[in-house]
Amino acid sequence: MVAPSAQEVATTDREFVSAPALILRSLASRPDRRAITTADGVEITAGDFAAATYRLAHELLARGISRGSTVTLLTGNTPEALSARYAAGLAGARVVNLYDGMSAPVLAEITASVDTTVLLVDAERYAHAAELLPLIDVPTVLTLGPGPDGTDRTDGTGPTGIGQDVIAASAHRPATEPAVPIGPEDHIGIRHTGGTTGIPKGILSLHGPYRSAFDAPFADPRPAGEQARLLAATSLAHLAGVLSDLTLHHGGSVVLHRSFDPGQVLAAIERERITDLWVLPPLLYQLLDHPALAQTDLSSLRRISYGGCAAAPTRIREALQAFGPVLVSGYGMSEAQNIAILGPHEHDRIGHGGQLSVGRPLPGVEVAIRSAVGTDLPRGEQGQIHVRSATLMAGYWKQPELTAQVLQGGWLNTGDIGYLDADGYLYLADRLKDLIIVVGGHVYPTEVEDLLLTHPAIAQCAVYGVRDDQQAEHVHVAVVPAQGQQPQLDEVRAFVTAKKGRIYAPEALHVVDAIPLTSVGKPDKKRLREAASNL
Repeated sequence: MVAPSAQEVATTDREFVSAPALILRSLASRPDRRAITTADGVEITAGDFAAATYRLAHELLARGISRGSTVTLLTGNTPEALSARYAAGLAGARVVNLYDGMSAPVLAEITASVDTTVLLVDAERYAHAAELLPLIDVPTVLTLGPGPDGTDRTDGTGPTGIGQDVIAASAHRPATEPAVPIGPEDHIGIRHTGGTTGIPKGILSLHGPYRSAFDAPFADPRPAGEQARLLAATSLAHLAGVLSDLTLHHGGSVVLHRSFDPGQVLAAIERERITDLWVLPPLLYQLLDHPALAQTDLSSLRRISYGGCAAAPTRIREALQAFGPVLVSGYGMSEAQNIAILGPHEHDRIGHGGQLSVGRPLPGVEVAIRSAVGTDLPRGEQGQIHVRSATLMAGYWKQPELTAQVLQGGWLNTGDIGYLDADGYLYLADRLKDLIIVVGGHVYPTEVEDLLLTHPAIAQCAVYGVRDDQQAEHVHVAVVPAQGQQPQLDEVRAFVTAKKGRIYAPEALHVVDAIPLTSVGKPDKKRLREAASNL
């Protein structure tokens, strides 16, 4: 694959060049190459995309967006979403994504908490905007393209209350990189994960740590001269967006899908000659179980990256047989970026109880296994996983006490339990917290429990994750009914979906006489999980 390198995209010790600037310079250096293919099959060249993004950055600057501003994105898997994120970064603003799958009230609280300066909405999320706008008070709301009424507005406000088309308004701006000084300590964005309070925790990231991923050696499994083709079939607001950034910077192109559909993904792999794909393990299993798999030409695939939750070793072995030696396991978290990688030829690393390793720590990443009191443990002994690297978060947004709990002395307590073997491979044994990782996001049980206790039919409850035989996690709830009540699963799911969003809704409801307790008086979720697993 021919791609601009660190030498070609020059930087000096005196000049820090941000990741968005690097990506746009790379695109502009080869303007005729295909950069993006939309979900509708429209191809966009690198030069056209770079020019549109530069113009959008100048338009944001003209509207007062600058360092310290927050640009919040209500966007789907569109080129406009990528362009808006890069443009905001070039202007010096921090970027916040409002995730699909969260309810409008939760998104409204996030919008307010991050001090949103401007909200940008693309065509994929107009329906969500109609629910969100009555709940928020932000200075400016703009569309990335023609508004929901279909008109091409350059001023005024549309019938839904959404403002003008900022892309159309930017048409007369210069297609050049704006001269905005960005430093490594400037904010690049706030990513949100589950939390035990009313809204998810905001993870503050800086330009310097994010840029470091672009300086790392690029492990390229492709033959010389082959261009990477990434299929982004999961949300650009999550890891697919990060991989898109790296792919575009290194000379590749990105094919966008609105959402993950296994049949459409397999068809795209063959049709588009996809080389790279990112999936969560449950999505990988959907590909394995799809009837079209056996007839699909998979010869273009060079890398299938997977991670985000525990993977079943038996299913990973199936995937290796079906796809060949192209699987790469990644262990990381928003607070630390990438921590460890397990390459295609390392999938025979099996630990205690048949566990599959999550890989060895990346260069520059230190991993320590520590006891509950903070002492380092020897190889092979299980404990809390702590990480130190240049890519750690700056902290939790507006939560200094929580930041101090997990960041101490330059080390991050990941909240995970695991161990390192004699060769330095890392294994995850359990999660210190009750975090439930589902397709689409993270669910903290306390959030759902607090909500369910407001339901008139529920007197007591306990929410917990249950893994199926393929190690995919599902949200379960045990409830003690209120006097004279008999809660039903459909009713409870609808209630949670309306208040929190569909990813929080329990998939199973267990009516019990009492919530079992541990010896210290806490809900015994281990017993509840075992009971659910034996059903």
